[in-house]
Amino acid sequence: MSRKCAITGKKPLSGKNISHAHNVTNKWQKPNLQKKRSYVTELGRWVRVRISTRALRTVNKKGLLPYLRDEGLTLRDVTV
Repeated sequence: MSRKCAITGKKPLSGKNISHAHNVTNKWQKPNLQKKRSYVTELGRWVRVRISTRALRTVNKKGLLPYLRDEGLTLRDVTV
């Protein structure tokens, strides 16, 4: 399973750590992904989704299906 948000598409970003002595090493900034079990009232069932915490806040505010409609996705695209 890739480290990618099912709704927003956020994925790891690469960069460099630079120390005081200017030693350069690689680093990864990974998105904060959570497996969330959400109840969809329109369908009357539970759905598991792997999404970022930023998307989770929006899902809590709008609801899962309205947020997916705004993003142009279906429930089948995002379920685990």
